Amino acid sequence: MKEWSKEIEIQAPIDTVWGLLNGSLEEMQRIMPQVVDHQPVKVTNEGVGSIYRQKYREGKRVEEYDVETLEYQNTPDQKKLKVGFTLAKMFEITAMYELTAINKHKTLFKYTCTNKPLKAFLKLFLFLASDKIVVQFCERVKKVAEEEYKNSKVLIR
Repeated sequence: MKEWSKEIEIQAPIDTVWGLLNGSLEEMQRIMPQVVDHQPVKVTNEGVGSIYRQKYREGKRVEEYDVETLEYQNTPDQKKLKVGFTLAKMFEITAMYELTAINKHKTLFKYTCTNKPLKAFLKLFLFLASDKIVVQFCERVKKVAEEEYKNSKVLIR
């Protein structure tokens, strides 16, 4: 199994960032444009155990898999969402999004991703993998959240 983690400060309130990670399909697509569908299969009151059927476009191919919520926390100053899924019967993947309010206008975002190959021949590919995707994802979340926050301040004035 391989794990990557990245932290980044975002100049936006915690709820603005959380909406991108735990909101509607439209919000999710702003930071994960390859996700083309996200439908509830089972939703629990506490979040943990909820399952969503997700479709992900990779080139011309669309993969479908069930995403299960493994951890969920939603307090004013701390938010956490950890999901897990099996991709193409080849990889077990988890993604954890952790948000901490630094102040009313700034959030610390930590993204941790794990990838476990389910077939022996895939271990070499994973050995060679870098954290580039994790870094790019964090930068995309930062850019979208900061733009949204900036635009919301302009609209309020």
